[in-house]
Amino acid sequence: MQILAIDPGTTQSAWCVFDGMKVLSCDIIANDAMLSKLHGWDLTGFEVAIEMIASYGMPVGKEVFETCLWIGRFIEACSVQEVNAELVYRKDVKLHLCQSARAKDPNVRQALIDRFAPSGGGKTPQIGTSKQPGPLYGVSSHVWAALAVAVTHSDRLPQAN
Repeated sequence: MQILAIDPGTTQSAWCVFDGMKVLSCDIIANDAMLSKLHGWDLTGFEVAIEMIASYGMPVGKEVFETCLWIGRFIEACSVQEVNAELVYRKDVKLHLCQSARAKDPNVRQALIDRFAPSGGGKTPQIGTSKQPGPLYGVSSHVWAALAVAVTHSDRLPQAN
């Protein structure tokens, strides 16, 4: 089973396709391009997981509401293909991967790296190099958040016997 995971933002979103063992493809693209990709992609056989925003009682700005609108548009694009998009909250990702809601992005990144075999080249063989790619090859920047959503969602899926 392949998982398409999205880390939405106000103008750009990070996405990755994860098969449970490695990242198959990933990128950071403009939200309108992400929406077009979802409409054009055959999502049959995919699980889709999107990071969702949660309120913790603090005031938020315009960017949070704009991101919420994009999340809704991404969900709608999936529903056109009759694919359910699972919403995954950042707090749940942190608790799942780091066992702490106080974990920060570097903690999440390290927890992800620690989960994968060091099979590539370079100083971080889980990521690897272009000549010796590891299972996380190509992951950088906000794609780490998309991968964290994918891994959390994957771990929650019922395991086939």
